[in-house]
Amino acid sequence: MTPRRKTRQVDIGGVLIGGDAPVAVQSMTSTYTFEIDKTVAQIRSLAEAGCDIVRVAVPSKQDTEALPSILEQSPVPIIADVHFHYERALEAVEHGIHKIRLNPGNISDRKQVDRVIAACRGRGIPIRVGVNEGSVVERRDKDIRAAQQTAIAENPRAQLVALMIRTLEDYMRIFDENDFHDVVLSLKSIDARIVIDAYRAASERFDLPMHLGLTHAGPPETGRIRSIASLGTLLAEGIGDTIRISYAADPVFEVDDAKELLCSLGLRPRVEPELIACPTCGRIEIDLIKLVAEVRQKLATIKTPVKVAVMGCVVNGPGEAEGADVAIFAGKGRGIIYVQGQQTRTVSEAEMLDALYEECLAFADRVEKGEVKLSSDAVKIVPPDPLPRADGSTPLSVIK
Repeated sequence: MTPRRKTRQVDIGGVLIGGDAPVAVQSMTSTYTFEIDKTVAQIRSLAEAGCDIVRVAVPSKQDTEALPSILEQSPVPIIADVHFHYERALEAVEHGIHKIRLNPGNISDRKQVDRVIAACRGRGIPIRVGVNEGSVVERRDKDIRAAQQTAIAENPRAQLVALMIRTLEDYMRIFDENDFHDVVLSLKSIDARIVIDAYRAASERFDLPMHLGLTHAGPPETGRIRSIASLGTLLAEGIGDTIRISYAADPVFEVDDAKELLCSLGLRPRVEPELIACPTCGRIEIDLIKLVAEVRQKLATIKTPVKVAVMGCVVNGPGEAEGADVAIFAGKGRGIIYVQGQQTRTVSEAEMLDALYEECLAFADRVEKGEVKLSSDAVKIVPPDPLPRADGSTPLSVIK
């Protein structure tokens, strides 16, 4: 892991972005913003899932007029997503929005941008400048557009990245000339490689915080691969101050996966159980896939970051589960449960789920009472191997 790059810090409704602040998780509502009750309900669902900031679309005045009621009820800061009409940005600012998102490809008129900057300065509201591959090519001037398309055709990846950076640099001159620096940058594409290259290039040119994202990622089944490939790479290189994983699905899935990515890279502390499980193979003698799914569902009720391991055999399981607070090794119709390296129970396959959950609940309760500490990846698990060891010794007896 590369140490995170130093960036300016901005305040989005009390959530700090950049500097030494933790990487924040964002998502976006999929409701019509003017449908206030539905929008607020989705914002609350996202916040409960662990989302730090939520963006809402404001394509019409009807949407911006709904903002005061939404802001009053929202548990997290709200960003207004402005695409084609700068007036929506001014209205959102007037109604108390916490941040504005502008797209240089859609709002490029200097006077309009100046007005938005002035309004945001007066209220202390940051602006995200979001460059998208889909809107970066010139639309009005046919000659410029033709030249850009010719260059892109010759070397699509390199030329698109160059065009995104050039667009961003041109747009940022407006902000520099206005002496306005409460800005967050983003450079999105559907191509994971373009996303990586674009953010790398931008991070060398600007000291502003970066909002990471991959646009049009698709459904979770495929979108999470493209998103993690690009955003995980950038985060590991120290690039990124806030993140959104985008799916064509319930946005709560975006939050779940973004949190897991950040936790996996050590950029966000876990606040809920971590479940690990061995891969399926020919040694497994129980329905491991079913058991893991059921355990995952059960663990959702626990709010302590207990590390839980579900292993389908005793060959590699003990080594792979070292560091787990609670682990079960299953085979031949029975399961042996360990709590921080100590055998506690042997149960039948039918009893595994409930027994493991009971042990997790009990351990979590002891953690919350301060009686024990969560493991630090140093728990040594002695294998409950049914076969003689290499040295000829007899396996440990199992607690009945």
